This record gives sequence, C-alpha cells and structure tokens, in this order.
Amino acid sequence: MLNRLARIGGSAGYWLAVLAAGVSLDAVALYYQYALDYYPCVLCIHVRIWVLGFVLVAAAALLVRGSRPLRVLAHLLTVGLSIGLLERAWMLLGIERGTVEGSCSFDSGLPAWFALDQWFPAVFKVWEACGYTPELLFGVTMAEALVALGVVALLVSVTMTVASLAGKNR
Repeated sequence: MLNRLARIGGSAGYWLAVLAAGVSLDAVALYYQYALDYYPCVLCIHVRIWVLGFVLVAAAALLVRGSRPLRVLAHLLTVGLSIGLLERAWMLLGIERGTVEGSCSFDSGLPAWFALDQWFPAVFKVWEACGYTPELLFGVTMAEALVALGVVALLVSVTMTVASLAGKNR
C-alpha cells in the first residue's frame, strides 16, 4: 500500500492536482472578492498566501519529482503548509463564531522583504476587518470549509510524506 501511495505521490498527476486545487481556491477567493463584493480580512489574505505556497511547491515538485530526496522535501513542505493553512482557518472560524478573542487589523503583518500586499494589492491587500465569512453551499461558511480543507490537506500530506519515506519508489 505504501509503495502504491509513494508512486501516486511522485506522479505528475498528483502534483498537478495539488497545483490545480491551489489555483482554484485562490480563483474562488478572487471571485468572491471582485464579483460578489466579499472583501478579504487579514486572515483571509494569510490563507491565500498559504494556498500560494501549495501552488509554488507543487510547481517545483513537478520539476524535481524524479529525485526522491527532493520529492520527500516537497511532501514535508506540504505538511508545513497544511499546518499553517489549518491554523489560519481555525483562527478565522474562531473569530467568526466568537470563540476566539482578538481582532484583526488592516495591516497584513508581512515583513518588508515579503510585501505581497504592496506588490500584488489586487490579490493580497486587506480590505476589511475580520468578523464573518460568506456562506458557500448548504449553509457552510468559507471559514468552515477552509478548516475542513486544512484537515484533509494535512491528512493527505502526512500520508504522502510517510509513503514517500517508507515506500520503495525510486
């Protein structure tokens, strides 16, 4: 089983799926922002940055998937990205439900050397304070969906990391 998962985790199809999922998530966020006028808070922007990390790691993994050590590194990076995504989504859900004390500012908190909000304001600029997220389908809010997605991403990335370390694939 681990060998089969390792083969899947090393395939172009797997990394293309990760890349496509990341691009799709950011596209949905931009659709909600520009077509439906749901403006992003600082936590939403942080989620977008974590998702961008998945896109970049997946693109790099497509190029280096023939190298087992680099493939393992890519899987380890997705574990870290999943943890970051889940933490930001959990915080967003907590603020939405009122179970987390705190407030969000209009400052992205990004350092000057990584000022995505200044370089690409159409995608990464904070437009409003945290408080609620829009409803998607069947009464599920964006924050709830992001938490579920973060859990799934973490489970898949840990599984693929274990498989890539234990499997006898190249």
